[in-house]
Amino acid sequence: MRKIILNIAASLDGFIEGPKGEFDWCFIDQDYGMSDFLNRIDTIFFGRKSYELILKMSKNPFPDKTKYVFSKTKKYAEDKTRTIDQDFKKEIDLIKNQAGKDIWLFGGTELITTLINYRLVDELHLAVHPLLLGLGKPLFKDINGKIEFALTDTKTYSTGLVQLFYELIGK
Repeated sequence: MRKIILNIAASLDGFIEGPKGEFDWCFIDQDYGMSDFLNRIDTIFFGRKSYELILKMSKNPFPDKTKYVFSKTKKYAEDKTRTIDQDFKKEIDLIKNQAGKDIWLFGGTELITTLINYRLVDELHLAVHPLLLGLGKPLFKDINGKIEFALTDTKTYSTGLVQLFYELIGK
């Protein structure tokens, strides 16, 4: 079965965006393992707002990946992109059981919360940046109860960025 992996950057104080939605604080001076990660996946899950943000940066983001946008308000018809607008859990279960590589849960916060609360996120890859934002969008919000993950690996970089890798314990 394919895994859903939340791979995301966060500040030391747990924000994934600054107070105005900015993410210009994310380090881009080196690869930080993203090439290997992108080779591991063939599918990306986006919330509507995250997908629209990425479209502003590129007309056809991740052209070699299948993209699913979770939105009840808007349909998307770009190449290799499908909108999921109802029964999220059922659709995700079908996708996870298809043949293929793992799935990147790109974001946003509402989609992350929904999938974590359904216990559908198998791994967390957190790139913790050595800075405090003070305000912004928190990585985790409205989580229903305790969900345990086991630390499986760490990587540190000369910039102070630390990657933490976790797997969901039980289901």
